[in-house]
Amino acid sequence: MGVGIVVFPGSNCDRDVNHVLNDVIGLNTRYVWHTQKSIDEFDALILPGGFSYGDRLRAGIIAAQSPIVEAIKKKADEGLPILGICNGFQILVEAGLLPGALVRNDKLKFSCEWLKMEVLNVDTPFTNLFKLNDQIRIPIAHGEGRYIISDDKLKELYKNNQIVCKYKDLNPNGSIDMIAAVCNEERNVMGIMPHPERASEPILSPEHTKSNARLIFHSLKNFLSSYTKY
Repeated sequence: MGVGIVVFPGSNCDRDVNHVLNDVIGLNTRYVWHTQKSIDEFDALILPGGFSYGDRLRAGIIAAQSPIVEAIKKKADEGLPILGICNGFQILVEAGLLPGALVRNDKLKFSCEWLKMEVLNVDTPFTNLFKLNDQIRIPIAHGEGRYIISDDKLKELYKNNQIVCKYKDLNPNGSIDMIAAVCNEERNVMGIMPHPERASEPILSPEHTKSNARLIFHSLKNFLSSYTKY
């Protein structure tokens, strides 16, 4: 199994994701530079967190113009599993692969804390090992993580079951309806604002004892293993 980790200028969680997928989950990964135009060799893609291009203009907007994004769009149409984490989520939104927008937190401050998140959709490559309404202990680290969308489009998200996760008990950034993760209508592209890679090993935080966030990556492994070619 090969998972591509897409690296943009300013990515800073790529090594974290690489370590967790390789050493904790047991998936083979390879870094993919943002200028690469062919990604046919990969079975899934991860767009990690960070500050691509220093979040100039708007978080994710410059990275969304990178050469690799056209290839990502093509693979998304073909059903390739694609996960965007934090800045990766912002890039997927700016590229038009996910609905809505991500803007400055409502208090205009960077948020960095552990919190709870509830799973509302278990029919994606990244949530298939969860049970509906499972709660996850997971950290956030962002300044532009407030998810917004028009009322009409929000109704569509509910109708199509595209809201994958919501914050539980606490809204850390002012996101509409406490939304923390969404997917496309086809379910193969997902964006999540919290950082599951930071909740996948006990050494990172004592909160890990209460966290099942690594199931996001185990779900991907389970999804890929279901193909007969594996």
